[in-house]
Amino acid sequence: MANRRLACPILFGFLAVGLAGCAMGPAATGSFDRTLKVTGPIRLELTNTSGDLSITGSADGKVHVHADARASGAGFESPEKRMSELVENPPVEQHGDTIRIGVELRRSRNVKINYVIEVPRETEVDSTVVSGEQTIVNVRGPVKAQAVSGSIRADHVDKQVQLSTISGSIHADNIGDDLRASSTSGTVVVSNIKGDVRISAISGVTQITKPGARVEASTGSGAVEVQGATSDVKAHAASGRVNVEGNPNSTSHWDLNTVSGLVQLAVPANANFHLVAEAMSGEIKADIPIVVEEQSKHSLRARVGNGGGRVEVHTVSGQIRVRAS
Repeated sequence: MANRRLACPILFGFLAVGLAGCAMGPAATGSFDRTLKVTGPIRLELTNTSGDLSITGSADGKVHVHADARASGAGFESPEKRMSELVENPPVEQHGDTIRIGVELRRSRNVKINYVIEVPRETEVDSTVVSGEQTIVNVRGPVKAQAVSGSIRADHVDKQVQLSTISGSIHADNIGDDLRASSTSGTVVVSNIKGDVRISAISGVTQITKPGARVEASTGSGAVEVQGATSDVKAHAASGRVNVEGNPNSTSHWDLNTVSGLVQLAVPANANFHLVAEAMSGEIKADIPIVVEEQSKHSLRARVGNGGGRVEVHTVSGQIRVRAS
């Protein structure tokens, strides 16, 4: 049942991409603009089958919507007629403090719409784009953005951010709260996240820089790289390397694990933690001073500095290396 629930939106997404992308015959273009007056915080809900989206926070207390559209393909209605209906009746609705933007599936067949939207900074965003890039900048949030095929970028968002895409990259910077991100195929690059970071990927490189709190990152086929970690870290890769650089605090627990690949830990010379390392098929190398407590061919228990936090490193087939940062 769970697989069926997951498959339905995915199939719908690819169906929508097909409807939007099978261009045939002459094309018609057009554009529309709307300016809405709002008071206080607002919520923006947007759906788009095909086209790019840019949302930027501003300070004038209004919502400005600009859209460039292109209709193509053959059917019972000509592209010119569908474009005329779209321009005359733009899919922009206001209900109190909620703004809804989007075209019904039957109206979006072979229609691509690129949106550029300015909103007050006090805006919550919930966007879904089947095929196209999304950029969301300088809003308070929370922000939830989804895509089937397309990249997503979020920058300078104060509250929680959730980003997910099936095929496309994710970039998030300067987030003032927790971040959740998932990608089936594509890189995930995040930096300066004040809250917890949780990332899951099937295939692609995951890079996390300057996390402010806990980190949990996993990938099926790819690499996990963390820089500037100080709190808890859980980094797992089924097939790929795991690199973590930082300084675990006295209560930190780092769990670094890969089935096949190198696990590399980089810490400062004054770091203090307990190390537990296990490599079932591969060597363990420590290029920093350690106090060995127990050691065998494929395992090592040691103290770094005065001890403190706990760092556990495991690999089935690969090397473990502990070096100075």
